[in-house]
Amino acid sequence: MGNSLLIIEDDEAFGQELARHFISKGWDVDCVQTLVAARRRLFDERCEALVILADMSLPDGSALDLLEHARSDKIPGEWILLTGYGGVPDSVRALRLGAYDFLEKPCPLGRLELVVAGALRSATAQRRLQRQNADQNRRYSVDSYIGSSEITRTTRDMIQRLAEVPFSALVIGGETGVGKGLAARILHHAGPRCDGPMIDVNCAALPRELLESELFGHEPGAFTGAKGRHRGYLEQAHEGTLFLDEIAEMDLDLQTKLLTVLEDRRLRRLGSEKAVEVDVQVIAASNRNLEQRVRDGDFRSDLYHRLCVFRLDLPPLRERLDDLYEIVPTLVAEYNARSGARVREIPDAVYQRMRAYSWPGNVRELRNVVERAVLLARDALFPVEWMQLGSGLATEMDGTTGPDVDGDRLSIPLDGSMALDEMDSYIIRTALERSGHNVTAAARALGTTRETLRYRIQKYGLKDGEE
Repeated sequence: MGNSLLIIEDDEAFGQELARHFISKGWDVDCVQTLVAARRRLFDERCEALVILADMSLPDGSALDLLEHARSDKIPGEWILLTGYGGVPDSVRALRLGAYDFLEKPCPLGRLELVVAGALRSATAQRRLQRQNADQNRRYSVDSYIGSSEITRTTRDMIQRLAEVPFSALVIGGETGVGKGLAARILHHAGPRCDGPMIDVNCAALPRELLESELFGHEPGAFTGAKGRHRGYLEQAHEGTLFLDEIAEMDLDLQTKLLTVLEDRRLRRLGSEKAVEVDVQVIAASNRNLEQRVRDGDFRSDLYHRLCVFRLDLPPLRERLDDLYEIVPTLVAEYNARSGARVREIPDAVYQRMRAYSWPGNVRELRNVVERAVLLARDALFPVEWMQLGSGLATEMDGTTGPDVDGDRLSIPLDGSMALDEMDSYIIRTALERSGHNVTAAARALGTTRETLRYRIQKYGLKDGEE
């Protein structure tokens, strides 16, 4: 089947001429002469035309009213409007309603064909995006929070209830690796904003200056290197969800700016005098105790209370060990599909070792264990020897495995038990201790600049010899 085109034209001869032309170009063309017939095609028969070419003034009304109805009913397709007498109010209304173009008759077929081709590209991109959103919505349904234990069922019921309400802000708490990102995606894709964008921001991964620019955007010349206009994450998440992971790492002055945007629903890009309206649903997450951060003065209490309209605390894996019997087969199937492996049998010894382990890295660590075992499996049997959960039960139960320093070598576990910023802080603290808290010597040992190291020392609240 070719690309679909719906022509709405009351001049039968002109409509047939357009139909013949586009049929010769490989289009599937449907032609109607009235708004009644067009409504029947679009709303009753759910005709999914990629492009709608409509005369604006029809015997039984204006095509602008039909366009407005189609937009409110979320009927897909790009609209091109034709009129014998162009008017500024009509053209403004057409563009406000999202029409692709507004052309005056008579329009040469060559030019019209170019405009229709452009509308086709736009409609195809929109259709692809809609399919991707639909796939994401199916992937991140509430049932993707797997488990049958009582605490998991309670948590899943809470996620289901939150996904049903149009909340403005929410805080997700829990240890590192418990699935805060998964919960945020479920709340977005199963909620009323599922058709909008979801923007993820890791506040710990960006320096303060870059985070400000990425969050709020900037205008050309706002700072050195700002060569063009940049829409920040808040603007990109308009009518969707902004997920702020590790929000406890955000500087206090940025917290103030974020609070102002959430309260006013308006922002100013860096270097701009014009305010931009934004409508975002904010989900904030942290593995730190935000209430304690507020008491310590490291997090603004007014921002915390603005974000904490609802609070969702996710349980650690050690409190839902019964869910292993559902989570592990799901992960095995996932990594089988990715790697082409054929692991089918999971011995009881695997679950016994998993239940005896404390899982300091939670589900993230479990994913690493399953991936390693599937990739190194020689047959259909899940290999117990490649789980590598520790040298003995005592080590597994107390979770004492961690970073270690041996001479000039530093070892850090990659089992999910340490977050990236914790690794970074540990490396810097070790280098400072070995250099006698000499920042210049520590920076030389780490292969970085003194200024960069000073920034990270302040970020992690470490002490150096210059204080």
